[in-house]
Amino acid sequence: MSTPHNRAAKGDFAKTVLMPGDPLRAKFIAETFLENPRLVTDVRGMLGYTGTFQGRPVSVMGSGMGMPSIGIYSYELYSRYGVENIIRIGSAGSYSEKAKIFDVVLATGAVSESNYALTQSGDPDTVQLPSPELNAALRASAQAQGIPLTEGNIHSSDVFYREDDGQRPTYWEKLRDEQGCLCVEMESFALFHNAKVLGKRAACLLTISDSFVSPEITTPEQRQTSFTDMMKVALGAGQYLEGTL
Repeated sequence: MSTPHNRAAKGDFAKTVLMPGDPLRAKFIAETFLENPRLVTDVRGMLGYTGTFQGRPVSVMGSGMGMPSIGIYSYELYSRYGVENIIRIGSAGSYSEKAKIFDVVLATGAVSESNYALTQSGDPDTVQLPSPELNAALRASAQAQGIPLTEGNIHSSDVFYREDDGQRPTYWEKLRDEQGCLCVEMESFALFHNAKVLGKRAACLLTISDSFVSPEITTPEQRQTSFTDMMKVALGAGQYLEGTL
């Protein structure tokens, strides 16, 4: 059952996996929120844990940065380990005044110039979509806990450090104004595509950690430990998925 990237045995992962980019955030979530968490994989330092939350089995595992990384880990979780739901929980840079520092964003689509989907399966779509059922469960969880969500498209970029080509409006202003992208991250396009190809479910919650339209910024420590609203929404979604698998 193990792969070159995951040493877990069959049955080690729950049907639902929370997937932050940072493996240390996965460790923090497991040790802070899960009952009886146990480490099930640590290959290449990509930590994965399984425990329970309010009596329901749940796993949490890092994805690493970028689409190639989450592409590998999510594909294996879906295809080798029987995982049905993956909820990405990550940080993002805001493109809009609608998404402020520490706001929680629920992605309704991932827009990308990446060729991940085209290369993986010949899919030319530049927008990949999350699971409606999983998004509905996240909305219900957020509403029950009184945590507001900002919803809209997000931009999944292959490039973190992007050179300014001098064009105005900028690339990100075009993505905001023409495709409704609230913010930018680097993974969800590939995750949503893998779920579509394999007949599984994927969703993405993001906490705004910095902004293209505001000087505010969060520290690495805050990104690792302080995005608790997002974590609570993701963990609380489980009760709304019961009976739908």
